[in-house]
Amino acid sequence: MQNSQETKPTINPWVTAVLLLMGNFMNLIDVSIVNVGLPSIQRDLSASETQIEWVSAAYVLAFAAGLLPCGRFGDKLGRKRLFIMGVSLFTLASVFCGLAPSIGVLIGSRALQGIGGAMMVPQVMAIMHVIFAPEEKAKAFALAGVIVSLGAVMGPLLGGLLITADIYGLGWRPIFLVNLPVGALVVLGGWKLIPRLSSSRTLAIDWWGVMLFALTITLIVLPMVEGPLLGWPLWCLALLVFSVPMGIMFVRRQFGLEDAGREQLLPALLMRDGGFLSGITIVMLHFSAIPGMFLILAIYFQTGFGFSPLQSGLATAPFPLGIMLGSWITGRFGTRLLTTRIAIGAGFLVMGMLFLRHVAGNPPSGLQLTTLALPLAVNGFGMGLAISPLFQMVLQSVPGKIAGAATGGMQAFQQVGAAIGIAIASSLFFVQLQDGQGDYAGAIHYALTYQVIVFSTILLILLTRAIVLRRRGPAMEA
Repeated sequence: MQNSQETKPTINPWVTAVLLLMGNFMNLIDVSIVNVGLPSIQRDLSASETQIEWVSAAYVLAFAAGLLPCGRFGDKLGRKRLFIMGVSLFTLASVFCGLAPSIGVLIGSRALQGIGGAMMVPQVMAIMHVIFAPEEKAKAFALAGVIVSLGAVMGPLLGGLLITADIYGLGWRPIFLVNLPVGALVVLGGWKLIPRLSSSRTLAIDWWGVMLFALTITLIVLPMVEGPLLGWPLWCLALLVFSVPMGIMFVRRQFGLEDAGREQLLPALLMRDGGFLSGITIVMLHFSAIPGMFLILAIYFQTGFGFSPLQSGLATAPFPLGIMLGSWITGRFGTRLLTTRIAIGAGFLVMGMLFLRHVAGNPPSGLQLTTLALPLAVNGFGMGLAISPLFQMVLQSVPGKIAGAATGGMQAFQQVGAAIGIAIASSLFFVQLQDGQGDYAGAIHYALTYQVIVFSTILLILLTRAIVLRRRGPAMEA
């Protein structure tokens, strides 16, 4: 039943979108910005290798496990309310991180950050999906695509700037404290400028489903985070194997709840939608390629060729510039040619990854900041073309009342993809680096094969999807 207190949005939806995306950008930046500060954090807090690893792992686990449940909580409690609560918790946890006196406090605060991020992020796309008219939704999603893509790659650059500046002698701490003014602005502006939308107050939460989903995600993400660094011990492989029956139990429970006429955490309607399932598969693949690429590029630049964190960030700057150009172009097409535009973007990414693989694998004797500029720009352009129509394709047939569950599910798979991609890319990179006795060029040439395979696979899925939909009729544009 819909909440009778629904109010019609009277505020310009673009103002709302800016606030929502500011919160999302803060979260996205934080995923990658911490990596630049890990060496300084380890020295300052006298942390072990395992402890410093958990600074990242605690966030990723809490965030990934909470996305789908928090998306559903937004459907029940109100998306505006949960977004504001999530930003508030994320900002408070950021202050705890920045002031952390010990590594244990920092790890706990990072987990709290992850919970706050999981609360706010699903509400962003869910609210935008509802407040924009169909003719404006494409431009809104293009803007969201730019923010998502920039957030994924701007962290190292911003982190390098903040650490190099050593503001008031605080070292690494400003990479967390910088969230305070941004978070405060989003919270204060959000209460006034984000419209209150309808919510299903009577919606029952499937707490057993929440537990099963969180456990399944943990069984996948934890070994993917730990495995490459520990040499894939038996317990990591065992957790991955055990995630399969847990995932099956979760899916069967959702269909069982539907048969009983009860609410589901991940609506069975979505799991029957071939378009939604193929879409989130593409999302998972797409976002498995980029974070892994930037991880090995950071090692390639900083350890292999002696770049500083700031120089490493500047060397990757052509990628976000390419994203902005691609997003501007794709946003002008509205809701037309979604699959075609994703395919063209994936095609550019295949060519760009092959180009990057060749140039990075055969660098000049003196690697410069601009050496990889052109292949990175081509990849950014391809990503910019693909992201907006990809989000539109996944959500276009989703009813507004379950938009939170749909976006939470999509972003949960996005995080799973990122963890898998980082694990695979880093494993390929370090295995080849060891075999090649420190040959960083050879290692990155070998590791980037994964990215080429991923985007080639996306092209194959899109082709199959287009053929199937054409046979079914014009239910969805291809």
